[in-house]
Amino acid sequence: MSERLEDILAEELAVIFCGINPGMTAAAQGHHFAGRGNRFWRTLHLAGFTPGQVQPENDRTLLRYQCGLTAVVERPTASADQLSLHEFSAAAAGFEQKIARHAPRFVAFLGKAAYCALSGQREVAWGLQAKTFGNAAVWVLPNPSGRNRAFSLEQLVAAYRELRLAIDENRPQ
Repeated sequence: MSERLEDILAEELAVIFCGINPGMTAAAQGHHFAGRGNRFWRTLHLAGFTPGQVQPENDRTLLRYQCGLTAVVERPTASADQLSLHEFSAAAAGFEQKIARHAPRFVAFLGKAAYCALSGQREVAWGLQAKTFGNAAVWVLPNPSGRNRAFSLEQLVAAYRELRLAIDENRPQ
């Protein structure tokens, strides 16, 4: 099994999607959002980020669409609730430096947990945040994990589409 899941990043992307941490399946296969129940790839396509549904084994093609992938905490777990607050604190400075170094226009946190831990806020709303992170605008999206049944596929797509529209509205001239 892979010790860590490699980031898929380039400089000046439109958005970097930030998962909480890799799942065990993703880490074992070496591809982001590889779990059978994960709805990330389908959501991304239906929200208009990609012209077709990308398969996890082709996750690097996301760079063609000005999108990148990373995780806040590198340690894979079966469930994100296995992470400690200390792990988020320990990852915070390096993670913010990574975002600043790659200079995306937006950083999209997949789920509130990681952004709350990094920002020190107890409560955050979905969508665009008032503060930037690593000089990028921050957007908080529902986590597409198959374990997150609080959001239907349609609700996920609508939330991700809002971000895509904001990206389109804020394209550099």
